[in-house]
Amino acid sequence: MQPLTPPAAPPARTYSATLKESRRITPPASREEVRHMVFRTTDLGFDPSLGNLVRVLAPGQFGAGSHARLYGIMDLEKRQDATEFAICVRRCSYIDEFNGEEYKGIASNYLCDLRPDDAIVFAGPVGYPFVIPEDKTADILMLGMGTGIAPFRTLIRQIYEKIGGWQGQIRLFYGAKSPLEMLYMNEENSDLANYFDQPTFKAFQAVSPRPALDAPVAMGQALEQNAAEVWEILQRPNTKVFVAGTSNMLPAIEQSMIKLAGSGSNWLRVENALKSSGRWSEVLY
Repeated sequence: MQPLTPPAAPPARTYSATLKESRRITPPASREEVRHMVFRTTDLGFDPSLGNLVRVLAPGQFGAGSHARLYGIMDLEKRQDATEFAICVRRCSYIDEFNGEEYKGIASNYLCDLRPDDAIVFAGPVGYPFVIPEDKTADILMLGMGTGIAPFRTLIRQIYEKIGGWQGQIRLFYGAKSPLEMLYMNEENSDLANYFDQPTFKAFQAVSPRPALDAPVAMGQALEQNAAEVWEILQRPNTKVFVAGTSNMLPAIEQSMIKLAGSGSNWLRVENALKSSGRWSEVLY
């Protein structure tokens, strides 16, 4: 998944792992490079659960010893002699606020440049950002963008493969600049389609109308096209809302919610109820 901001104090214990597989999951024609990466560690002291986070310690810059970033464990296989785990990494860059220069993201480029059998140092596991409700009748609304699909993919797999018998409605609204960047939902990587036959699960794609011009992803439009159902779900007392992706997606979601509610005051009432009861969770970068 996309890196999260790590807590200030890193865990004392670190582990090493070797890269077993680095597979690009965006097609060659896509401008975005996102990789599904599988690592293997023989240190049996590392005992994660699916959905935990690991803190990757990339080589630092400008004299810093290391550069830490958190990534979610998407796939996990524990054996007697080793543990294999997968993370989702998008090759990133950023613009320096002072000089306007573009620089490569430290951790993401370090990871994307790795080759099989290269080793990394990491720490963890760290707690899971989204908690599945114990009530199987609870409704779940997932709003994601970019590598924000990573925790939702894990959630959906746990709900339908591990828990089973889910009665609540699960709705996934996922945005990208083009169909080529629908991670785990495009033609080459459509494993989320395995759950489309579940009677409680529906997924809605929100694609930019003009990706070549960097037009915003149409998340708001996708929500508004399903306004009646989304608004009904939001008002139910056992609904949970999970938001994951870039922080700039929040204004579009806010505007759409106000339209669904009919007014800012109506949305504020529902929003406050969700957040005050711990039923609204965000992972943003």
